[in-house]
Amino acid sequence: MPRAIWSGSISFGLVNIPVRLFTAVKRKTVRFNQIDSSTGARVRQKLVSAADGEEVPKERIVKGYALDDGDYVTVSEEEMTALDPDMARTIDIDEFIDLSDIDPIFYDNAYYLVPGDQASKPYKLLATAMEEAQKVGICHFVMRSKRYLAAVRPVEGRLLLSTMVYHDEIVDHGEIDGFDALADIEIDEREQAMAQQLIATLDSTFDPTRHSDTYREAVLELIERKAAGERSDDLMRAPAPSSDKVIDLMAALEASVNEAKKARKRHPAAGLETGRKAGRSKAAEQNESELSEPSERTA
Repeated sequence: MPRAIWSGSISFGLVNIPVRLFTAVKRKTVRFNQIDSSTGARVRQKLVSAADGEEVPKERIVKGYALDDGDYVTVSEEEMTALDPDMARTIDIDEFIDLSDIDPIFYDNAYYLVPGDQASKPYKLLATAMEEAQKVGICHFVMRSKRYLAAVRPVEGRLLLSTMVYHDEIVDHGEIDGFDALADIEIDEREQAMAQQLIATLDSTFDPTRHSDTYREAVLELIERKAAGERSDDLMRAPAPSSDKVIDLMAALEASVNEAKKARKRHPAAGLETGRKAGRSKAAEQNESELSEPSERTA
């Protein structure tokens, strides 16, 4: 059973609700050790000094912040501890806002908030009130000597907490090369209409079970097959075709629309398409009618 990683209370106004925090996401990745290929033994790393190459004992190691000139400012554990935030065990809700007001770029890690002893009723009351108001609580709390910004949101009677990054941790898009070129790009009306038709064809609801980490699954399959004795030569797959060639955008859009339609017909839920099409806008239907005939290719 998962163990609580933090316990305290939700605080808003004069109300305090005891809660426990559980990790809501368990990352799955394939981890490797470093192995000496000649002996098969595991390779271990040592902490050595860059000055003389000698191994440095842990008791002599301190934190160092690199300055622009290459020097370091060292900071002791005692000095760091003195800066730790107040270890209050409360999740202080500062305001309630609409979920749509939060750009997903701010979300970090997700946790379940579970009611503590004798706290089920006030917990359910808060979750129900937030759900009916369709509001999210913006809060702050301290965990493991770090102050977090977070959002508490109701989901089917439960409360979930998502830690958030601070505004100055978001990379400004102006610092990224490549976006400036978009200002000079002009979009053809037929290309726009075809792109909208492709979006309408692929319109769906999110089902997380339809998605999986195919790379992790392939790595695990490779490990299992090698453990079973298969040769490396038999496990190598052909390289992916090059994507350097210039594509015919209109042709690619039309082919994508046709393939998406075929996939819809093959899908077990294809019978639901009748109802979906009935609710589509007249503009989408008109675009589909106009673009169904062969078009003039545009480079």
